[in-house]
Amino acid sequence: MGSIKQDIKDTFLGVSESAQEVWNDFYLFFAQAWPLLSLLVLILVGVWWYADPPPPRQVLMATGTTGGSYEILGKKYAEFFEKKGITLELVHTHGAEENIQRLSDRKDPLQAAFVQAGVFKTHGISGVSSLGSVDFEPVWFFYRGPEIKASDFEDVNGQLKYFVNAKISVGVEGSGTYVQAKRLLEVSGLTKGSNFVHMPGHESVEALKKGQIDGTFLVDGHQSKNVQTLLADPTLHLATFKRAEAYARLLPYLHILKVPTGGFSLIRNFPDHDVQMISTTTNLLIDDRMHPALQFLFLEAAREINGKASFFAKPGEFPFFSTTSIPESPVALHYEKNGSPLLMTYFPFWLAELINRMVFVFLPFCAIAYPILLTLPSYRLKRMRRRIDRIYVSLKMFEFELIENFQLEARDDYLQKLDLLEYETLKLQIPKSMSSEYYALRASIDYVRNCLKRGVLPYQLMAQPVDENPTP
Repeated sequence: MGSIKQDIKDTFLGVSESAQEVWNDFYLFFAQAWPLLSLLVLILVGVWWYADPPPPRQVLMATGTTGGSYEILGKKYAEFFEKKGITLELVHTHGAEENIQRLSDRKDPLQAAFVQAGVFKTHGISGVSSLGSVDFEPVWFFYRGPEIKASDFEDVNGQLKYFVNAKISVGVEGSGTYVQAKRLLEVSGLTKGSNFVHMPGHESVEALKKGQIDGTFLVDGHQSKNVQTLLADPTLHLATFKRAEAYARLLPYLHILKVPTGGFSLIRNFPDHDVQMISTTTNLLIDDRMHPALQFLFLEAAREINGKASFFAKPGEFPFFSTTSIPESPVALHYEKNGSPLLMTYFPFWLAELINRMVFVFLPFCAIAYPILLTLPSYRLKRMRRRIDRIYVSLKMFEFELIENFQLEARDDYLQKLDLLEYETLKLQIPKSMSSEYYALRASIDYVRNCLKRGVLPYQLMAQPVDENPTP
């Protein structure tokens, strides 16, 4: 039992002494090499800050006109970003055309926008990337008056007279609704002679309810305030697209959505027949200079907010990356194949982003710093050896002085000089590997001192021993 206790005690003592030696060596190393270490740290901080700056804490995002689904969706994104410590400021615009122009303008601070697929031409657009599609945006056509069941509104034979004589809102020029309505009417042959007006979505809703217009196109999400207002009005009718497949062939960005009888309201049995709709998608577009961490945050928001089941979408259907005509961001391509970075799964956004930036800069920095760090121990040894050599030179000069100008009455002064050299030696904080050189220097100083005290100069500098008690 005693032997075991003694072994434990010796082991603990050995570990404690080893730790103390390591700490002492580290302290000495830092004390001597701190200028070079400080320079390396400054270089690392500079590279870290300028090569991979932190993401901004405020982002501007366009949501389109007032009352649309983009406004509702934008507020959900803003709440998500707020939880991550980022302020997402929502900006109202006149629609897709303005959003695209502002994103491509390198001086405009706008960094993200919701834009309908198919409302813009990619020719001439630069500086804009896509993070994929995040939602369906059906094409709605609400009208008042008697319900026309003979055919769909886009059927030239059944509806031409209605569209020629009716007052129809097709959206504000430059808006997504305007572009989609114009394209659908053009391929249906219903543009000439039509009595169209251009009204924002919320104004066309009010005008239709008050009977100021006969019908309105809306390209908006099911949950938008404008669409819900019209769906809740029993005096209005919703047109169906019987030739939806043909539209999808002619305009490949369109999707076909089906609403069963009573799908919008079982109580009203609305619609009272199966409805076939066509839909574009909401594209999440960004300034291609946006920080990658913010792009991943947008994609995470899309997965959490838009990835849930909705009236038209299945769980996990969004975001997807197959219908946008804008080049996908490299971050979106990575996300499509690999999902979110592992760090964002287990750490808060700010910490995951910090670690990722540190790794991004630290690894290439090590390729430069590692050889420098390897030279630090030898740098330290050379520096200490130069100090020891400097004291040896002083000792040698002191011996030379004794040879040339030794004076017996100045022996105390000589001893004092040796004491100063020894004191300078004692102040040296050397690494363990140089202990032999350190004690060799002290032994050399002590040897010269003993010679002086005995009255004999080293190397037989004097022919006769010094008489400590000379005859007067």
